[in-house]
Amino acid sequence: MKIAINKESEVPLRQQLAEQIAFLITSGNLRYGEQMPSVRTLARVLKIHHNTVSEAYQDLVLRGWLSRERGSRLTVGMSEAPGDGPSTLDELINETIERAKTLGYSAEMLTDRVRQRLLVEPADCLLVIEEEPELRCIMQAEIAGRFKCELKAMSPQEFLAKPLMSGAQIVAPRHVIAEVKAAIPIDRPAIPMIYSHGESYGNLVRALKKPSVVAAVSISEGLLRTAEGFLAPAIGRKHSYRGFLLKDTETVDLKGVDLALCDSIAFARVKCRKKIHYGLVAEECMEEIGKAIKRAKTDPSSATNRPRSG
Repeated sequence: MKIAINKESEVPLRQQLAEQIAFLITSGNLRYGEQMPSVRTLARVLKIHHNTVSEAYQDLVLRGWLSRERGSRLTVGMSEAPGDGPSTLDELINETIERAKTLGYSAEMLTDRVRQRLLVEPADCLLVIEEEPELRCIMQAEIAGRFKCELKAMSPQEFLAKPLMSGAQIVAPRHVIAEVKAAIPIDRPAIPMIYSHGESYGNLVRALKKPSVVAAVSISEGLLRTAEGFLAPAIGRKHSYRGFLLKDTETVDLKGVDLALCDSIAFARVKCRKKIHYGLVAEECMEEIGKAIKRAKTDPSSATNRPRSG
């Protein structure tokens, strides 16, 4: 794990650690089911007190980022640790065939079902599922700015209360997918929402030669909390950090700020000497979304399955 802790930062070490681990999960650097280092091991590596690591872990468990099975170490997410899985496509196929046999399915039945799954009807719209409304807005804005398609969004609770979106292609963070897994159509797996890696933004701060004022501007309180924890090691005592939470259509003139990192919605509403656009959705996630939309556009079976602008 690439974690940098700055003991001179005004941001508590517990917050720095917790937010960086959460960011590593959302950006795909920590995989679901992966075991976390023990409290004492991570404390020794980072050269911090083990109570700090324990408190950060407890915070992440309460927030759903980490889970613990009785008598085992913490793992990423709410799913069970998968152990050593297949590393090649042939190994995956062999494992699937053997598993199907143990469950009583013949090779012919497996072949027919795989063929049916490959020919499944494409989605008629994209559905973004996320707990925080502001994060949903940012995700929607970035996807809508990239693709022309019918796009909807809702919270996990709304989706579970009325799962009537059987024709939708779901896009959601992995921890949300685990939460609503039972309501997701088995023949149309959700696309995991992967967040952009943040190393380049930390490097921008480290490249500042003079003491500077660095800001993060967002409509999302959660994104600002993550930014503060992630940027803390780069900011240290040399620079100072300010977070700005924009409400509704509010604009802000950041006089005296040398560098501002802005989310996709906040960017146009910020005046600053130097502002950088932070794209939340990672490129690899956008590519998967694009593939889903392309399948829908090229499907000859029904015009109703084609994404519509909106």
